[in-house]
Amino acid sequence: MTRTSEVPGNSTTHIILVPGFWLGAWAWESVASDLAGHGHHVTTLTLPGLDSVDTDRSTIRLEDHISAVVDAVSATPPSERAVVVAHSGAGPVAYAASDRVPERLARLVYVDSGPLQDGAALREDLDPAVTEIPLPSWSELEAEGSSLDGLDDATLDMFRSRAVPEPAGPARDRLDLRDGSRLDVPTTVICTSFPSEVIRQMAEAGHPMAAELAQIAKVDYFDLPTGHWPMWSRPADLANAINAAATV
Repeated sequence: MTRTSEVPGNSTTHIILVPGFWLGAWAWESVASDLAGHGHHVTTLTLPGLDSVDTDRSTIRLEDHISAVVDAVSATPPSERAVVVAHSGAGPVAYAASDRVPERLARLVYVDSGPLQDGAALREDLDPAVTEIPLPSWSELEAEGSSLDGLDDATLDMFRSRAVPEPAGPARDRLDLRDGSRLDVPTTVICTSFPSEVIRQMAEAGHPMAAELAQIAKVDYFDLPTGHWPMWSRPADLANAINAAATV
């Protein structure tokens, strides 16, 4: 079951924070507090299957994660603009949500993340028998390109103790994109592990992890040099970047 925690604000912007693999709403605590201080209405999501290590993740699919984001967007009061912020593996989920309700979204913000193309999946290599993906070792994460820059031992210990195995279904399922209007949703990419110039080049070259960015009508890039988890390594700066994107 998806859980949300809300911080009321006085703005006309509803910012929905969607965490990446192994994380729940708790990962955004500092950033959410700062955004509320900017006057935004903030919702932090825990996607289905990521609420507890004891949860049965065997039947959770990508559409369940997409629906959780769509539901949060749809719950936005008519007087507010909905802005979805997606970290890491939540990028394709948020992009698919923009495909379902493009008219409800004022902006998508990717944090060290991005959209995938129709028919693509994050983990096409996963065996169908695998039901969950445990948090790997730190060395494995870095070898896969997830930089730990800016995270001290205490933060890593916290991450390890609170992480929940990622449901395999959403990572293995292929995106089913239906509405070309998603390409008209204004988009911001906050680049942390790689400079924006590298991401732009990847998009232009048709790299599978960035090619869809080249199809979106308006994409802004913002450089925030740090590791893959800026909500912990540079939380105040990340909140400022999200605030700037949300108020464009």
